[in-house]
Amino acid sequence: MLEQDDGGQEHRPSASPAAVYDLKGLNCPLPVLKAKKRLAAMQPGSRLWLETTDPLAVIDIPAFCAESGHRLVETTAMSGGHRFLVERGIG
Repeated sequence: MLEQDDGGQEHRPSASPAAVYDLKGLNCPLPVLKAKKRLAAMQPGSRLWLETTDPLAVIDIPAFCAESGHRLVETTAMSGGHRFLVERGIG
């Protein structure tokens, strides 16, 4: 939805910041299972940062998103692991 400010400029309302889900220290398959449960409780279009230390998460999280209809928005390496920004899909 677009809104106009007083100067006539259109802009999108800012979305609420994505929550962070700390999955550090968990190994496969727990990061994906816990992410699946957390995302299921969220509204479609909501975003969630997943923070992991499991080296297999770089394979598992993108595969999970593709299979579940979620969108992997961003992947970032961090000290000791990775962060994944996931947008909840409709399904």
